[in-house]
Amino acid sequence: MSDRVSGVPESRGVVIPHGEVELRGDLVVPEKAGAIVVFAHGSGSSRFSRRNRFVARTLAEAGLATLLFDLLTEEEEEIDAQTLHLRFDIGLLTARLTGTVDWLTAQPGTGEMRVGLFGASTGAAAALRTAAERPESVEAVVSRGGRPDLAGDALPKVKAPTLLIVGGDDTEVLELNRRAARAMRAPHKIEVVPGATHLFEEPGKLEEVARLACDFFTQHLCGGS
Repeated sequence: MSDRVSGVPESRGVVIPHGEVELRGDLVVPEKAGAIVVFAHGSGSSRFSRRNRFVARTLAEAGLATLLFDLLTEEEEEIDAQTLHLRFDIGLLTARLTGTVDWLTAQPGTGEMRVGLFGASTGAAAALRTAAERPESVEAVVSRGGRPDLAGDALPKVKAPTLLIVGGDDTEVLELNRRAARAMRAPHKIEVVPGATHLFEEPGKLEEVARLACDFFTQHLCGGS
């Protein structure tokens, strides 16, 4: 990311140990940041996701630290490109995300930060399951075009305030989000972006996603809640 121009520090590569594998990530920590947002990418994506990096930059410009990391190793990504299986292994993705949250909370410089999760597509299900497993650590969740329904029985266990952002023209996913929301007990809201499809590729729609996510995380991670 060419963050230096906007006054955001350059990302720092990190290696996150998880069992027998190592996960690669890009960490950005603005000066005096008191909260960090961890990104869980969606189906067939990685830490280089253009859309997630755009949102991450918006958050960093607002003073939030961000971590984009690969939920799968390079070898696993090659396998998944052929089988399309691992991207829907919510248990695996959740374990990797939960382990990363644990790692962050044990690191100097990030251990005292409040934690939020941003999940896209199947990554949203992993984010919600992680929030349910780590209620003492995760304080806010945002989903972009996510599949929260795949979080299953973890939905009523989530305690963190949750924002579900869905494109108005992404009708099937919108209905899945509405079903998932009915199972949630934590404070939650569905934000429908009019005229947006699943990837928010229409002019101005990704900017709207970034604004909504930034406002939500700022409210829940940087305020007194």
